[in-house]
Amino acid sequence: MRRALIAIFALGAACIGILALGSVGIGPVVITREGEQRLVLFLSTPWATLTEPGLSFRPPVPIVTKVLTFDSRLLYLNTPTSKIQTRDQERIVIDNYVMWRISEPLLFYKSFKGNTTDAESRISDVISADVRQVVGQHTLEEVLSDSRLEIMKVITKKSAAFLSERGIGIEDVRINRTELPEASIQNVYARMRTERERLARKYRAEGDEEGRQVRAEADRQSKVLVAEAQRDADLTRAEGNGKAAAIYAAAYSRAPEFYAFWRSLEAYRVSLGEGTTLVLSPEGGFFEFLDPSRLSVPSASPATD
Repeated sequence: MRRALIAIFALGAACIGILALGSVGIGPVVITREGEQRLVLFLSTPWATLTEPGLSFRPPVPIVTKVLTFDSRLLYLNTPTSKIQTRDQERIVIDNYVMWRISEPLLFYKSFKGNTTDAESRISDVISADVRQVVGQHTLEEVLSDSRLEIMKVITKKSAAFLSERGIGIEDVRINRTELPEASIQNVYARMRTERERLARKYRAEGDEEGRQVRAEADRQSKVLVAEAQRDADLTRAEGNGKAAAIYAAAYSRAPEFYAFWRSLEAYRVSLGEGTTLVLSPEGGFFEFLDPSRLSVPSASPATD
């Protein structure tokens, strides 16, 4: 019984030791953790590719067996900025990033010997070339509009197809920012100012023309109103003069001498102002009502219906 317990204890200790050695890449057991991929090389030749978490076995010869570990998670790479000329001859500066992963550890090892830095450099070159090519086929307006999403999909598909043969999976390519070079910005501002000035001149000319039309119409209407008012005034005045003449005629017919006397007094009032000098013949009839022999004012005849 005691020997059996010792044997069980020894076996357990051996298993624990094997697992401990496997966790550090030594021994016949290979432990693949979550987020890891392992490539087992035997005599520098790929022996097994481990992409799922768990326990695996390898040839128990440490000298000629090597285990390489790769990250299976999604990786982020910020690529350098690129100066690109669009289809409408606009030069822009684009800064983009890419989300990628190691999709095939064996192909990745054959292409880059497991060196992630070399892989990122290759990814950066490929993405920059594809961005330059695809963006160059579109106008600046398309790059800055909602069409940019479709442009990024095309770049992602193109880059993924090329890098998949090297064990790299391109998940997404995105543009961080899109800017114009300083010289282009000044040219754009100059064109914007010119366009705004042209529109200002156009609107100002249209406003002046409309103002002239409004003023001309207002002048025409004012002249029409004044003419109509003058016409109405003349008609009213003529009617008043006609009525006054009729009244004068009726009054004159009733009392001719009084009417003549009143008319003469009106004439004196109008013509004989202060400091007025008149030279008239004594026999003239203008001052007949100033003759002392006619000082008595003629009385008006009684009105008859």
